[in-house]
This record gives sequence, structure tokens and C-alpha cells, in this order.
Amino acid sequence: MPVASLSDVEHAQRVLLYGVTGSGKSTAAARLGAALGLPVHLVDDEVGWLPGWIERPQDEQRALAHQMASAQGWVVDSAYGAWRDVMLERAQVVIALDYSRALTLSRLVRRCVHRLTTRTPVCNGNTENVRQLFSRNSIVRWHFSSFARKRERMRRWEAAPEGVPVLRLTHPRAFDRLVQSLELDNIGAASREAALRHGGIDDLPAPARDDAARFVEF
Repeated sequence: MPVASLSDVEHAQRVLLYGVTGSGKSTAAARLGAALGLPVHLVDDEVGWLPGWIERPQDEQRALAHQMASAQGWVVDSAYGAWRDVMLERAQVVIALDYSRALTLSRLVRRCVHRLTTRTPVCNGNTENVRQLFSRNSIVRWHFSSFARKRERMRRWEAAPEGVPVLRLTHPRAFDRLVQSLELDNIGAASREAALRHGGIDDLPAPARDDAARFVEF
């Protein structure tokens, strides 16, 4: 998969977020969807889980993934291994959140504590509990067991000569700059449209910096 440019993200109608556990994929997807004006799908809620912490059967997951991927536009916050191929086949760009273990683990622990104390519904209406946090299926244990594998996969995608363009970001600040740039572009586009509609050609904002110059900041 070639390295994505900022222009690839700006013009994409179907964006797949992928990242290590604790990288904040769901929050990132919501922000990106708002910046791009695209519907957002959270796979833990919509695909992976049933109430009572029952994992949805994989054939049902694939069917839901096909339905989700077939839409004209979307931002999806992850893709499980059983149907990752379905999303990659339709995605126009992948944003890979390749953050450090220290950062993502600290985020994950804080998130777990918050959910435990507030009883925040997650994963299709389920709530986390202390026993689950220390169980064999703990999300913290999953972080340790999956971190290296997910990191290697993202870097392999980025280095591949063909496939979906990949924008790999190594710190949340880089993602913040990406979203800010998209939001500024939206403001500029709206201003240009309004000026043209009202004949105020002299009020058009100056052209944006070229794509390469903007992308290097990420």
C-alpha cells in the first residue's frame, strides 16, 4: 500500500482507521468523520458484540461488514481479522495510528478506570467490570498480546508497493494536525463558495500551500 498524501485523505469517501489497542480509534473516527462530513461506524458497537458480552458469530460479522463497506461513504474505526479484507477492498485510504506502547497503555488504563467508575455503556450496551479487567479476555491483556502484531501489520501495509494508500501517524499530535488541516480546508472551501455565490471574487482566500509542504508536517 503506498504512502497516502493529505490530498488522499481530503478526497476519500471511505476511510478505515486502524491502530494498536488504546490508540483512541473510536474518538479519532468521530473527529475525522466530522471533518470530512462522512458517517462514522464504530465496529465494537455495530459489528463485534451482542449484549451480555457475547461475541457476534463471525458469519454475521462478515455479513454486517459487507453491508457497511458497500455504502458510498464512511469512516470505520477498525476492522477485525475475520473481515478486515472486506473493508480493505472498499477503503480508499487507511489512517494507521502507530502510537507507542507507553502512550497507548496509559490511555487504555485510564479509559478502563473511567468506564469502571462511571459504568459507561460500551460495545453495544455492555459495561466493564473489575473481574473482566483481570480476566483472560481482558482488554489490557489484549493490548500486550496484539501490540507487536498490529504495529508490524501497519508498517507492512505502508511499505507495500500496491494497495490502499496508508497514512501512518506516530503521535496524537500528528492526528490533531491532520484534522485541523481538514477543518481549515473546509472553512476555505466554504468561504470560496460563498464569495463566488455573491460575486465577491476579491474576497477569495489565498490558495492553500501545496500538498507536499502540508503533508511533511505530519
